[in-house]
Amino acid sequence: MLSRLARLSRPQALALSALPVAALLGVTAFAPLPFSVAQPGGTADVLGEHEGKPVLTVSGLPTRETEGQLRMTTIVATGPQMTVRLGDVIDGWFRTDRAVMPRDSVYPEGDNEKEVEEHNLGDMRESQDDATKAALAYLRKNGVDGTEKVQVKADLGKIGGPSAGLFLALGIIDKLDGNGSGGDLTGGRTIAGTGTIQADGKVGAVGGVSLKTRGAARDGATVFLVPKAECEAAEAEKPKGLRLVPVTTLSGTVDALRALAKGGKVPTC
Repeated sequence: MLSRLARLSRPQALALSALPVAALLGVTAFAPLPFSVAQPGGTADVLGEHEGKPVLTVSGLPTRETEGQLRMTTIVATGPQMTVRLGDVIDGWFRTDRAVMPRDSVYPEGDNEKEVEEHNLGDMRESQDDATKAALAYLRKNGVDGTEKVQVKADLGKIGGPSAGLFLALGIIDKLDGNGSGGDLTGGRTIAGTGTIQADGKVGAVGGVSLKTRGAARDGATVFLVPKAECEAAEAEKPKGLRLVPVTTLSGTVDALRALAKGGKVPTC
C-alpha cells in the first residue's frame, strides 16, 4: 500500500487517505456518543410559589411580607439513556444557548433515569437541611431570637440537586428578618443565581453557570449571584444587562445584597 501511495500525486494520495477518515466520520455520525446536551432550564422564586405551592413554608416565628424575587436557576440536559449523536454535539458546540458535557459529569451516579432522579432529590433534601441550618445560624448571630422554634419546609417539586442551597437560605432570612433594618433583602429587585450551601454558610460551586445566567435574564433578573470560583464561566456567555456578583459565604452574600440596595460598593467578577 505504501509503494502504491508513493507513485500517486499529492492530491491523489490525500484523497485516498481521506477515504478511511470519511468512513469513520460516517459511522460516528450515527453512533451514540457519551455526551449530554444541556440548555437553560426554568427558574423558581423561593419567596413565592412553584407549581402552585409555596416554595418555603416557615413556622415558629412571624414571617414578613416580601417584595422582589429570589430566583434559583436550573439547567436541563438530555437524559442518561437518551442517544446523543455527532450532529447534536457539533450543534451544541456552536450555540451559546447549549452546552455539551461528558455524560458522566452530568450523571455521575448512574445511567438509570429513576435512580438519577432519586439521587438528585436526595441531594435537594440534604441541601434544604443545610440551608436551614446556615440561615438560622446567621440569624442567631445577628440577634434574632427564637430561632430554635423555627421549622422550615421547602417544596421545589421534582427539581433536584444541591445548587438551590444558597437561595433557600437567603429566602429563609428574607422571610424572617429581611435586610435586618425593616427592608427586603432583594431591595425589590429580581435577583437570580446559584450555589450550594454548607451548614457553616460556605457557598460552593455548581455546574452549568453560563446556561443559568441565560435562564436568569430570560426570567427578568438583573443581578446574578455566582460562586466566586465560577466567575470566569459566568462571564463567558453573560447576557447583556445582567450584573454578576461573586459570593463565597452566606453572610458575605447578605452584605452584598444590602450594599446593592443602598447603592454601595458591591463585589464584581
